[in-house]
Amino acid sequence: METLLNPSKTPKLFASKTHLFKSSLLHSIFNPQPHTLFNRRPLSVTITCKVKTSQGPKNDGKNISKKILLSDSAPELSNGEVKGKPTNGVGAWGLVTKLPKRVLAVLSNLPLAIGEMFTVAGLMVLGTAIDQGEAPEFYFQQYPEENPVLGFFTWRWVLTLGLDHMFSSPIFLGTLVLLATSLMACTYTTQIPLVKVARRWSFLQSADAIRKQEFSEALPRASVKDLGVVLMGAGYEVIFSSSCYVFLKGPSLYAFKGLAGRFAPIGVHLAMLLIMAGGTLSATGSFRGSVTVPQGLNFVMGDVLGPTGFLSTPTEAFNTEVHVNRFYMDYYDSGEVSQFHTDLSLFDLNGKEVTRKTLSVNDPLRYGGITIYQTDWSFSALQILKDDEGPFNLAMAPLKVNGDKKLYGTFLPVGDTDSPNVKGISMLARDLQSIVLYDQQGKFAGMRRPNSKLPIEIDGTKIIIVDAIGSSGLDLKTDPGVPTVYAGFGALMLTTCISYLSHAQIWALQDGTTVIVGGKTNRAKAEFPDEMNCLLDRVPEIVESCITKQPDSIGG
Repeated sequence: METLLNPSKTPKLFASKTHLFKSSLLHSIFNPQPHTLFNRRPLSVTITCKVKTSQGPKNDGKNISKKILLSDSAPELSNGEVKGKPTNGVGAWGLVTKLPKRVLAVLSNLPLAIGEMFTVAGLMVLGTAIDQGEAPEFYFQQYPEENPVLGFFTWRWVLTLGLDHMFSSPIFLGTLVLLATSLMACTYTTQIPLVKVARRWSFLQSADAIRKQEFSEALPRASVKDLGVVLMGAGYEVIFSSSCYVFLKGPSLYAFKGLAGRFAPIGVHLAMLLIMAGGTLSATGSFRGSVTVPQGLNFVMGDVLGPTGFLSTPTEAFNTEVHVNRFYMDYYDSGEVSQFHTDLSLFDLNGKEVTRKTLSVNDPLRYGGITIYQTDWSFSALQILKDDEGPFNLAMAPLKVNGDKKLYGTFLPVGDTDSPNVKGISMLARDLQSIVLYDQQGKFAGMRRPNSKLPIEIDGTKIIIVDAIGSSGLDLKTDPGVPTVYAGFGALMLTTCISYLSHAQIWALQDGTTVIVGGKTNRAKAEFPDEMNCLLDRVPEIVESCITKQPDSIGG
């Protein structure tokens, strides 16, 4: 098809035999209606087409002209198109569409996130300072209104704000949710766009742009390909823009390394979210309980465990029965308690033993998601023979003494037990090793070790200490958030180390025989110039060899 502005001149462009169209073109005129509101200047353009086909001579040599009239005025609009659009709806919709961006901008604010982290840390410190999970009477005594702490802090603050169960209180969980939202907003608005920019291969085709980088240098008599080989050997990913490489934009080069360092902040944020999610699950979905069980007795796990939050859900393991087979203690040479042990057996609903273990401090028993810790001990009963009768089990009661030392005592009545002034033999013990005995007047009568079978006679009564029965203090808990918290801390350590990797970018441009090199990095800015100079020193120099022919001189 030929497009001619002047139909009188027909070039001979289609003189050769070519197959253009199978049919001739139609003659048409486009003449738009003028709009009454605008001045217009009609333009007339004639298009002449000379078509040759291979099917018959019917259309050979015919010129087909098409005349088009153009106007610089706008076409007339219909009545429906002239109506204006409502502005109120558009303004409201624009506000709605801008609202998420404004919210994200506020949530991703760095000072706000730092303030949230300090708030969480302060609440955790407060939860550590205030005893958790105690009865209200405890806080009435510890934080009375008559003598408030710091002049204002009383039990009303503790119970009203839920500070007695800080880590599942609404104020703590709400602050965690706000911090998590800020982390996600920062990741979405800042970190992900930075990663997208870092992954993009960008070539600088201007020498001035390369010289504006943090580091720039010019290598005379060098090749950009030789530079690329050196950079590859130093661990850089190199992309060329010439030859058979990826991009064909001229003799330039783009290289980078340490891209994982750009992903690390996203990993740090995700790790922190995992830690907070695991901590929230632990605070709202766990069970906890403690029990002191004498040797030889049983208890059911579900009777001891109590929920800590609204997400706490019991499992089949709660029906497991625990039997204390034996409790014993280890001692230092000085007589102090060094370690205590409990031999436990666990039975299912059918009475079958499912597991057995001797646990101790820092060596818990785990079964069905429930962990049993050895935390304490007590003196349950003293088994004696009285005048070769018995054995009798005398309950040992804890006595209040100053300091952390434990002291237990019991009483063996002698004589008329119905008398209002009952007298008897007192027995005291600090541990399970030895028993101190006192007569009816409170005078020291002697000391015996359990299982020694050595009798002692006090006020005419023969006594043999058969055994000292201890009680095992156990703590039970379920914590479904522990795996998530551990995974979060592991990811946090890994991504923190990765974040120290420097993301370095290098550009190079071949300008004749000179290579213009520039680069930048986000970390280790002081070491980056030294590294670049070391790499550039390894780029080989191109030497042009010339062979000059000198005429032979003939000496006579």
